[in-house]
Amino acid sequence: MPYLANQERYSEMKYNRCGSSGLLLPAISLGLWHNFGGVDSAENGRAMLRRAFDLGITHFDLANNYGPPPGSAEELFGTMLKSDFAPYRDELVISSKAGYHMWDGPYGEWGSKKYLVASLDQSLKRMGLDYVDIFYSHRPDPNTPLEETMGALDQIVRQGKALYVGISSYDAEQTAQAISILNDLGTPLLIHQPKYSMLNRTIEEGVQDVLQENGVGSIAFCPLQQGLLTNKYLNGVPAESRAAKSTGALGENEVTEEVISKVQKLNDIASERGQSLAQMALAWVLREGRVTSALLGASKVSQIEENVKALDQLEFSTDELGAIENILSD
Repeated sequence: MPYLANQERYSEMKYNRCGSSGLLLPAISLGLWHNFGGVDSAENGRAMLRRAFDLGITHFDLANNYGPPPGSAEELFGTMLKSDFAPYRDELVISSKAGYHMWDGPYGEWGSKKYLVASLDQSLKRMGLDYVDIFYSHRPDPNTPLEETMGALDQIVRQGKALYVGISSYDAEQTAQAISILNDLGTPLLIHQPKYSMLNRTIEEGVQDVLQENGVGSIAFCPLQQGLLTNKYLNGVPAESRAAKSTGALGENEVTEEVISKVQKLNDIASERGQSLAQMALAWVLREGRVTSALLGASKVSQIEENVKALDQLEFSTDELGAIENILSD
């Protein structure tokens, strides 16, 4: 059946301005890191993309290496874009990245101009696009001058291959330097994509201050800590979980008794708020407006539906924030 988007898709979603730019992003975005690759069900992927857009999620986040195999998430998205979303292209924010290994030889990863430009050309071909809305340097390169990496981003915008540029997993000093270089080039940094959750708060140690001072937005990846901040791990490590299978970024050594104890206490607070743990974890990441969007991963439609409901209760009382802080700091 041809896809017709929900006419009420913009009625409930919350949209936040990305830093000091003119771009609004949905408070919840959908990432295609897992479950959209060549080894996954294309029909499940289609169902998740359709439902996400019907709920007002306009931002779909990809990278050159997403799969597996690498590149296959972009290929699937390109197929769905052609079959389902072509009429809605101008309602979508599509992002991609380059930085991790994609092909053999010295030019297949990191942050050289050679790699970034070639990789984006490949990504555009896989997705059937003339441009992406946001293109990221996926990780800092210790062996390439930051001026070269940022210069490549500037060139990509000037060539019309991306509207905005971002960085991911840069520390506070690197972020400040990237902002300065891009400002001098005339292509301001739109957004930073850091890992951020209740259980990983590294960006509070400088990165958030740099972003706020410079009018740069942020989108948090792994806000549910690879599923740890859901009901999945409340009673230990389930056999089908990522931790048990040693897939993704979550290892079994991260699911300790101490962590499970914290998760259980956080779940009690979520229950008192009338939320699932995942909903509260997403609301917490978005608290105080310092994060533009929380980047959601999903393996089925029901997860998207549940997690978007986090937006129904974004406010925290002083007592709730204090109780959460006490749990996290123990």
